[in-house]
Parts: sequence; C-alpha cells; structure tokens
Amino acid sequence: MTDDQDTTDYSRIDARLSPSSKRRRSPLRRMYFAVGMPILQLMLNLLFRSYRIQPIIGEHTADKIIEAKTVCSPCYWHQDLLLGNLLLRKLIGKGLHAGFLISASVDGDVPEKIAASWGAEVIRGSANTTGALALRDMRRLFQKGISVVSVGDGPTGPKSVLKSGVVLMARIANVPLLPVACAADKAWFLNRWDDFMIPKPFSRVVLAIGMPIAIPGNAPLDALERYRVALEGALNALGEESRRALRTAQR
Repeated sequence: MTDDQDTTDYSRIDARLSPSSKRRRSPLRRMYFAVGMPILQLMLNLLFRSYRIQPIIGEHTADKIIEAKTVCSPCYWHQDLLLGNLLLRKLIGKGLHAGFLISASVDGDVPEKIAASWGAEVIRGSANTTGALALRDMRRLFQKGISVVSVGDGPTGPKSVLKSGVVLMARIANVPLLPVACAADKAWFLNRWDDFMIPKPFSRVVLAIGMPIAIPGNAPLDALERYRVALEGALNALGEESRRALRTAQR
C-alpha cells in the first residue's frame, strides 16, 4: 500500500467532519443531545400539529409517484426546509421511501435522529467537505429505490440560486427532480443568508408539489445548464403559486 492512499474509515461519522471543525462529540455533548432530542422532537411535533394546512397543491402528482414506486429527488429551497420536511414527512407516511443528506457535524446528530424516526434513510456528509462520499452514498440510495431529498441552494447559498450539483446528481442517478415549495401567513425569518422561515404556531400553511423534471441519463454535460435554469424557475414559480393560494385562502 502506498503512502498516498487514503486509509480513512469513512463509515465513522467523525471521519466525515470538516478538518476546520473544532466541535467534537464529547461525552457531555452526547448527553446534552440525548436529553434535548426528545424535547426538541416533541416541540417540533406540537408546532407541526398547530399549523392549519390547506389542501396540498399537486398532491395527486405525489400520489402517482408513490403508487408507481417512482424514485425521484424532491427539491426545495433552504429557506423552506422546515415546511419542506413537514411535507416529506407526510409523503413518507403515505409510502414514499425518502432519504436525507445531513451534515456530519455535531449539529446534524439531532436532525438525523428526527429523520430516522420518520422512517427516512440518512446520509451523513457535506457537499463542501465530503462531496465525493456524499454523491456516492446518494447514488447507492437511489439505486435501492430511495428518493433522496435535495436542498437546491444549500448549504451556503446564494439564496434561491440552484446548485448545478443537484442536476448532475439527478442525471447520474437517472431520476427526475420534484419541485417542492411552501408558504405561511405568519412566520419568523432568521437573519442569515437564506432568510430561514419558521412559521409561527397556528399559522395557515400552503404546501406545494410541482411536476417532475426529468434529466436524461445521456444528457450532455454542457446541456445541464438549461435543466438547472428550468428547475430554478419551477421552484420560484411554485413558491409564488403557494403564496397566491395562501392569499386566496385568507380571503
């Protein structure tokens, strides 16, 4: 074995951490998460149950995908992550086999347990620090019939600008991308790059599913930009449709 061969055991979650990360899974931090996770999960469930959810736009599209056991890649903006996950949880309950890519950092431990409690598969990694590993693992899940969720502009933005890697992964796996969007009449927006949205308790909420966008497996790499632009436009248009539906419901 040569000196430059990588012998790192990437099955260990800590091996996937960014070298610049100084936070490690100390016994105290593990205990903190063990105690805090059930509380957070309870609060999240209470928050979700408080929402007044309008009829889901495009729900019949999701029903057809689930009935046909079609593998796809649901995609939403980072701002919509909370409600996007609420919709995915509903679809998992109806039979969608879903998977999530969650950061390998300590902060990802709780989301991993929450997603697993919904019945979802979880990949730990980062498009920035373990991109090749994450892509490999995502492809394996797609091949197993699991629809892996994509966050179109994550993890660092810019906001509402679709990353080309989302389209490339869909091409490699030969699966369609499924646009997802949402809206809420009352919400907090965090002061960060994505203006992360947290709908307030008892908010009226609209969830939306668009038509699948197929990326041919033999599509030339130089043609992927038009698919990227198409999905970006579909996500923005679906978001506007969600806000219009919300305004109609309010009237």
